[in-house]
Amino acid sequence: MDTAISVLGGVGLFLLGMTVMTSGLKALAGSSLRAVLGKAAANPVSGAFWGAVVTLIVQSSSATTMTTIGLVSAGLLTFPQGLGLVFGANIGTTGTGWLVALIGVRVSLTAAALPMIFVGALIKLLGRGRVAAAGGALAGFALVLYGLTTLQQGMGGLAEQLQPADLPAVLGAEGVSWWAGLIGLLTLVVVGLVMTAVMQSSTAAIAVTLSAHYAGAIGLDQACALIIGQNIGTATSSALAAIGASSTAKRLALAYILFKLIAAVIALVLFPLTIPLLARAASSIDGVTLLAAYHTAYNVVGVLVLLPLINRFTAFVERLLPERASPLTRCLDPAALETPVAAVEAVRRTVARALAATCRAVDGALAAAGAGSGVPAASAASWAAAGDALRQAQAFMSEVKGPPGSKGEQHRLTSTLHALDHASRLTEIAAEGVTLGPAPGLDEERAMQLAAEAMRAAAALADDVAAVPGEAVAVAAHGPGPLAELTAAAAALRELRRTHRETTLRSVAQGATTAGEAITDVDAVRRLEALAHHAWRSAGHLTDQPAAARLRRDDGAEPSDRVSIEADRRLG
Repeated sequence: MDTAISVLGGVGLFLLGMTVMTSGLKALAGSSLRAVLGKAAANPVSGAFWGAVVTLIVQSSSATTMTTIGLVSAGLLTFPQGLGLVFGANIGTTGTGWLVALIGVRVSLTAAALPMIFVGALIKLLGRGRVAAAGGALAGFALVLYGLTTLQQGMGGLAEQLQPADLPAVLGAEGVSWWAGLIGLLTLVVVGLVMTAVMQSSTAAIAVTLSAHYAGAIGLDQACALIIGQNIGTATSSALAAIGASSTAKRLALAYILFKLIAAVIALVLFPLTIPLLARAASSIDGVTLLAAYHTAYNVVGVLVLLPLINRFTAFVERLLPERASPLTRCLDPAALETPVAAVEAVRRTVARALAATCRAVDGALAAAGAGSGVPAASAASWAAAGDALRQAQAFMSEVKGPPGSKGEQHRLTSTLHALDHASRLTEIAAEGVTLGPAPGLDEERAMQLAAEAMRAAAALADDVAAVPGEAVAVAAHGPGPLAELTAAAAALRELRRTHRETTLRSVAQGATTAGEAITDVDAVRRLEALAHHAWRSAGHLTDQPAAARLRRDDGAEPSDRVSIEADRRLG
């Protein structure tokens, strides 16, 4: 009974320590975790490397994976880039096994761990911000060490009651047939899988395995079989988390499960060759270190096999789980809410896609109006869908957990909200429609032409923001052309509205037109100018150009003479 209590208590302390340490390290890393992952994943190879490094630092493959899901959902990373980070996280998470092998099972650190727990807890309670996070990480690390010491004591008692001969023999054991060895191997793999599924931590399960081998309760070959199962068991938490999740989360979870299964198949095929090599190495290297190395090599081999095939692998996963979400709102993945910056980028791309759809719909409606036709049904459906997407984006932004950290991230949030506001106004005006008089004049035709030019330029800018992962690169893709065209069209339409209104209203007094026709014409040009104005404002904030600072100063007012002033400044 004392043995079971020590083992269970050690596992519990280990799990608690890992949770506290991981939370502290994540808070200590702050938004830099997102920045490092976003910039490091330029390609799958560098993504795998930095995914391993970051996971090793924060001691949580789940933190890396969830942040990656948010970045992929927001469009900051492509699916292959995100998968490279997840592959790397599987290597980085083996670092805890080395901690157990080199320190945990060899030295009783109770005397050092207890003061560390006290100091860490004191810092966490009295400190603030990153100081408190550092205290939490220290206390968590000390709990891990204390848990390992308790686990080690429990395994010493277990070794008196359990011997390797009491467990199934595996392939390669003396006097065991191939068939019996295979059954024993698969049995221990299943036991390892169940251990991880119950503990919800492959690290804790592997710590138990290493401690049991160090105590002499299980053999080296049996421990390797358990490690194979424990690595597969890690995927159970991902499978559970994917239930009801977004398509991006489901794809990454499926890819993660397939990776674990493929790595396990490779390990099982190589098992008869690997165990004799480990047995020979055990004469000069202790078994616990060999098991930690096997755990790392197990994951490294799986990554090395799949990394060169990552594009085909991701294409296969995408065929298995096709995207069913609306193109306008597919970035609004709840996983992105965990990282404020990723959530902002998700909303930014949603606004860009909605803006592009609305502008194209308005352009089509203007072309139909110029030909004397009514508003096409497709155009009305497009801006209605865009309006719904923008409302969802607004609700999504309201659920973001915590404000962005740096001033640059705060600036990006502000510009995104401005773009969202103007895009929403654009869809509202588009839904109200533009009605021209019975005999449109040259001013009305010129206003429609300028509005159409503005819609096409705004759609081109929005397409760049929506389609390119990473920072907004509209200018890099198109040069200043579309932005200058959009600005010029908005300014010209503003001037045209002013002169057209004065001329049209004067024509009533001269008897050239009726008051009703004049008001209809003035209202039509005013709506066209408002469409161009909000498209220009929204696209300007999305592209995040230096002039966006002036845009923010002028926001809050309806179209005014400042449009012309800003156009003159921008066109220089």
